[in-house]
Formats: sequence, C-alpha cells, structure tokens
Amino acid sequence: MPACPCESGLAYARCCERWHRGPQRLLAPDALALMRSRYSAFVLDDLPYLLDTWHPDTRPAQLERNPSDLKWLGLQIKQHHQPDADHATVEFVARCRQAGRATRLHELSRFLRVGGHWLYVDGEHR
Repeated sequence: MPACPCESGLAYARCCERWHRGPQRLLAPDALALMRSRYSAFVLDDLPYLLDTWHPDTRPAQLERNPSDLKWLGLQIKQHHQPDADHATVEFVARCRQAGRATRLHELSRFLRVGGHWLYVDGEHR
C-alpha cells in the first residue's frame, strides 16, 4: 500500500483517502485531519476535494492543476489549536520543488466547522 502524501506514517487508504472519496468523503473529524487531507489533495491534484473543503466565502472560482515540473516534498505540522468546537488553526510548512528550485509554504491556516463539516477559511503566510 502506498504511503499517504501527508506523511502521517499510515497508508493512503487508511489515512487521507477516506476523506477524499467514499462514504466518509468530506468528513474529516477535525481541522488537523482536514489540513493533512488538503495537503494530500494538493499532491494528488484532487481539485474537486480542495474546492469542496474551502469555505464558500473565500473559495476561488477554480484551481489550476500542479505544473508538470512541480514535486511536493513534504508536510510538517508546527502546531494545531482548537479554542472551541467550531474554530481551529493549523500552522504548517509544505515543501515543494519546481524547475529544480526548492520552495516552502509556511502558513497559519484558519478553519471553521459549518454544518458538521470542517472547512478551510484562509491562511496567513509566515
């Protein structure tokens, strides 16, 4: 079984895949699981999942697939904070390489639970 792109140490089928497809689709139990599943969706170019897990107030009209020379290299979760049942933040660093150049995305992401579903709202670059 292939490893999950989110680097949880689990197989994809036992980790983020359940939130991407099947009866548990869109049912990540908390913001941290949603963050990991969104990273995996970016790696796998699962654009419908990314749009479906984005809050409608901040969701872009469309997303572009990964360029052919982009390779995702890893995800590091720095911290996760959930002050109440419906709000959370996740600070992370995602690494990638494009055209031979390494890049890091360091973000503090905000999540909101709406109708029992966690959604990505926005992020502050660090």
